[in-house]
Amino acid sequence: MERIDKFDLAILQELQTDGRLTNAELAQRVGLSAAPCWRRVRALEDAGFIKGYRAEIDRHKIGLGVLAFVRVDTERVTHDATRKLEDAIRKMPEVVACHYISGTGTFELQVVAQDLNGFSAFARQNLMNLPNVKDLHTSFSLGEVKANSALPLGHLAP
Repeated sequence: MERIDKFDLAILQELQTDGRLTNAELAQRVGLSAAPCWRRVRALEDAGFIKGYRAEIDRHKIGLGVLAFVRVDTERVTHDATRKLEDAIRKMPEVVACHYISGTGTFELQVVAQDLNGFSAFARQNLMNLPNVKDLHTSFSLGEVKANSALPLGHLAP
């Protein structure tokens, strides 16, 4: 399954809005009966369009008031050195996102912490000791304008 039709698109849109919909609710919203809707959801999952389901947690409510953007400059860019750095980053739950970037730096991390002291300790004890790290450049979020994990799907419309 690599082609998306209007029903698949509607299913993706609805599940992005509310991943807790029952199959009956989803089927009603997209205009299908329950069994075909269920088969389509399974096919979208099997094809990798739907990677999983999770709760969206408010980081402020759980005491993670700091969001930092950390650009990581590396000493050298070799396959082995990069793999070791990637493996170490994946093990850090405080790093909620990591991207290869163009321009200056190798990676851009999004790091959460309780407060500035907590971030500082994490940076000194963990980030600065990552393998192959030459330098760190940090910016802090002063407020979120938009933080949405839903992806735009308009370009998929048949």
